[in-house]
Amino acid sequence: MQSTSVEANRRRQDRKRAVLPVKVWGKDISGNSFQETAHTLDITPTGARLGAIHHELKALENLTVQYRQRKTEFRVVWTKLLEGTGEYQVGLQALAQESQAWGLNLSDFEVGDIPMPSSPAKVRAMTGAA
Repeated sequence: MQSTSVEANRRRQDRKRAVLPVKVWGKDISGNSFQETAHTLDITPTGARLGAIHHELKALENLTVQYRQRKTEFRVVWTKLLEGTGEYQVGLQALAQESQAWGLNLSDFEVGDIPMPSSPAKVRAMTGAA
């Protein structure tokens, strides 16, 4: 239980739950380039937690994440394989802090104000993926 409070104290900012469709570009642990559609699980002005990543990534590698028309460079901080799924969750830290991360003013919205796609098909439609 103490590790949870220690973990929470290490965060510089509170996370905002947000399921946003994104495109991700980078190199996997083998050095192969990839591009895939994923989604955020939560965001901060300086980082994000992504889900639905199907490539094993290496900490400290850089990724490009696109939400709508905004592309942002991130560094991989951690990865976690979800048991039995072949999917990873990935913790990211922005390489540069923007005044309105994600094109959203994070101080002005509540969780309910964030667009939440209702299905994987809608995620694909919002990101332009086939």
